Amino acid sequence: MSIKNFDVLTEKLKTGAKKRVVLIGAEDTHSLEAVMLAQKENLVQPILVGNKATIVKYLDELSFSAKNVLIVDSADVEESIKQAAKLINAGEADFIMKGKLETSTLMRGILQRDNNLRTDRIMSHLAFMDVPTYHKVFAITDVALNPYPNLDQKRQMIENAVITLKNMGINQPKVAVMSSAEEINPKVPESVDANELKMMQQSGVIKDCIIEGPISYDLAISKEAADLKGYISPVAGDVDLMVVPNITAGNLLAKGLTYSGGARTAGFVVGAKVPILLLSRSASTEDKFMGIVIASSAC
Repeated sequence: MSIKNFDVLTEKLKTGAKKRVVLIGAEDTHSLEAVMLAQKENLVQPILVGNKATIVKYLDELSFSAKNVLIVDSADVEESIKQAAKLINAGEADFIMKGKLETSTLMRGILQRDNNLRTDRIMSHLAFMDVPTYHKVFAITDVALNPYPNLDQKRQMIENAVITLKNMGINQPKVAVMSSAEEINPKVPESVDANELKMMQQSGVIKDCIIEGPISYDLAISKEAADLKGYISPVAGDVDLMVVPNITAGNLLAKGLTYSGGARTAGFVVGAKVPILLLSRSASTEDKFMGIVIASSAC
């Protein structure tokens, strides 16, 4: 199965069980508006954590009723994170969304042993891309969290992504480990890593996916380009996941597709107990709404 575009995910969510999103630092108008719009569209069930008086005030300004949502009053950001962790660990919430707090503060809270939100896996970021010129949604890892992942970290990032994609209904995802060319070159470390990861999949170390690499962007995204070069691979032109060499490459790729290619994008952190939706405080309500849709689909 593949996902044609973000709109398909939105429609699918309307027919399933509603996921519960806990918004930490809900005293943020764009985040608040996004989760309330998602509730209005019958997509999610919001839980708002923060200063209750301020949250109620903002809800009123946004023309939403405070009666239709659970609000957990909290004195400060650290307490808000602890409250959210309690909800997750009690099975009363399905994923976390960042509101009015710094990403570093939230991630420190996630890492705190007492909050019991870590797993034994590395945490990594998945950016989902809805590109008008491509036939389905694909993901990129890692564009925001791990700056220069080593071979083992890349393995764990792939495993995180495979688990997430499976939750979204994508079985046996096609994974492209990206490089500048298809040749293995000792002077290009990412090409060596790509080949190692491919061998890990072929030997059964990495399961439930098909890995190709090293592979360049044109061959991963275009069957026509692969045919012209005589490159034969089930991943060519049908990629579900791109694994980039480092955070700079991923960030440039995602932003290039968004700002020059008209792509829609939304992403979240995986590898913790639940998805963690990290969006810039300057992100638009629409961007945050789509992030909620994507994270809900992965729970």
